[in-house]
Amino acid sequence: MTPVDPATLAAVRAEFGHCFGCGPDNPIGLQIDRFERNDTSVRAWFTPRTDYRGFHGILHGGIVATALDEILAWTAILIGGSAAVTAKLDLQFRNPPPADHDYELVGTLVEQRGRRFMLTGECRVDGRVVAQANGLFLATGATGPV
Repeated sequence: MTPVDPATLAAVRAEFGHCFGCGPDNPIGLQIDRFERNDTSVRAWFTPRTDYRGFHGILHGGIVATALDEILAWTAILIGGSAAVTAKLDLQFRNPPPADHDYELVGTLVEQRGRRFMLTGECRVDGRVVAQANGLFLATGATGPV
């Protein structure tokens, strides 16, 4: 994978600067960053705030779900060429997500038919999958800066 062009990131973030998932202007958001891509997948990282803990040193599952939703949306933008909204998101938690670690996210475009994007994603800690997602996203009609 190669880093996403900074101009491309800036163009997307100009539209979504306050996004809870990726917005650099949202002080309480996940601030997912360091985007990379290839022909079918997008990868990014985030470090959760201590406020996002569930119990006993575990990251809240809703934060993991949000992060997976976000990487799938970025995959639609950067690989599929269109902003898209979540129509369906199926999650499988595989391992307890630790609160005090950096997280790697990977989204992959499986199929694109018209406005429909079928995507898969993984949330990893130190290479270990903590959660997986399958998503159906619908293009909004806004063209992404690919």
